[in-house]
Amino acid sequence: MKILLVLSFILSACVGGTTIKTRPTNMTTEENSNKTTFYSFKMKGIDGKEIDFSQYKGKKVLLVNVASECGYTKQYEQLQALHAQYGEKVVVLGFPANNFGGQEPGTNAEVATFCKTKFGVAFQMFEKISVKGKDMHPLYQWLSTKAENGWNEEAPNWNFCKYLVNEKGELVKFFKSGVDPIGEEMLAAIK
Repeated sequence: MKILLVLSFILSACVGGTTIKTRPTNMTTEENSNKTTFYSFKMKGIDGKEIDFSQYKGKKVLLVNVASECGYTKQYEQLQALHAQYGEKVVVLGFPANNFGGQEPGTNAEVATFCKTKFGVAFQMFEKISVKGKDMHPLYQWLSTKAENGWNEEAPNWNFCKYLVNEKGELVKFFKSGVDPIGEEMLAAIK
């Protein structure tokens, strides 16, 4: 029994623990001045229309790699609640990805329908992308490469990892899958 508890704890810590990484407070903007910034990105929404990230200037942004067939899929409901209650403080962006256990096998249209009908998702969803590996999308390369974002090297290790970008377009926090989107840690970070 002890072995099962230890293994369960280790798996939880590796896959979906509540680890939070924070941008060093002594880092200056000059140290993080890169050619590619958060506001440089343009991506297609789940409906195929291009979205320019420069429209998020002056707002906090929470980026989440999502999947429809994951144990964390219920977080869609919490992300929608965060969007509904704190939309004036933080913009929620969802990025469907099939990188972990094939848990997002649907087409963009299927994902959009699932999110809308099952969870009433009204926050911005994007076309499916890869968030790890050789075909990692450039946005996720920026989010998980210290040389690009200034401090973080943590890539998603499962579905529903979360990255928080501040009002200046700086990556400031990384949350693992198990962090509740409307829990104390998240609410403290967005206030």
